[in-house]
Amino acid sequence: MKLVRPCRYLLTLAVLLAAGFAAPAADAPAARYAACEPAASGSAARVASIRDARGIVREPQLNDTPEEVPDSAKGNGGPGFRATVPIWFHVITDGATGAVSDETIAAQMEAQNAGFTGTYGGTNTGFRFRLAGVNRTNNTEWFNAGAGSKAERDMKKALRVGGANTLNVYTTSGAGALGWAYYPSTYKTRPYLDGIVMDYRSMPGGPYGSQFSLGFTLTHETGHWLGLYHTFQGGCNAKGDYVDDTPFERTPTSGCPEGKDTCTEPGLDPIHNYMDYSYDSCYTQFTPGQSARMQDQYLFFRAA
Repeated sequence: MKLVRPCRYLLTLAVLLAAGFAAPAADAPAARYAACEPAASGSAARVASIRDARGIVREPQLNDTPEEVPDSAKGNGGPGFRATVPIWFHVITDGATGAVSDETIAAQMEAQNAGFTGTYGGTNTGFRFRLAGVNRTNNTEWFNAGAGSKAERDMKKALRVGGANTLNVYTTSGAGALGWAYYPSTYKTRPYLDGIVMDYRSMPGGPYGSQFSLGFTLTHETGHWLGLYHTFQGGCNAKGDYVDDTPFERTPTSGCPEGKDTCTEPGLDPIHNYMDYSYDSCYTQFTPGQSARMQDQYLFFRAA
């Protein structure tokens, strides 16, 4: 069973200010959270994955389902697994809007590595991330590109760098969402779509404050990029999120409600898991099972 840890701010005000943003206001607005949509088991689960408890739309309809790794290719990671993933940031602007600073990118890289190395809790996944490069493009259409749009395809076809093992991150307006990602197996058939699109305001120091501007939108989306479902995948039924050590969870989490327990199976809802829909300030962990799944997906679909 996973340990439940208290919510806390994970970045200090000094880091936020150094990232190039003003300090977030206490009443900073909530944001709509979007990520790749896993195949849901039934229409009820699909609806739950789209809206949180407050009715906020958090998930674009990508219809992107990961291919499972064959049993013969599982378990090749383990405690000694190490992989360094290069990240390219493609900063898309609309004039001066969206002009993410190098300091903000540095703070985002710090948050990203902290999440995957277990700095705040949970397991060390074995993944590290290094900044490979930054490019900047002023293009209003791309800045407002929605998931599945021609503008998204055009942007990625023009800017994408590297192979399956390179994480391309496109910072945009988010088109009304915090971000979305494509699963590892998608690279085989549509390599041009690979990567993560995210709202630049979700980066450390952004206007969404401790709710969604501590940099963990990228951590959540990278979980999808490495093959993870949401923790509420499948609700209380069947295989859930295909990870044995994440307790079953009927509904996505909003905020950081300690003691939330929506399934009769053992374990409280994993509200501190990066693959739930909790506030950034609530996130602290990946589990060993999630780490093993990410390693398997990476080694089979991305490392080669």
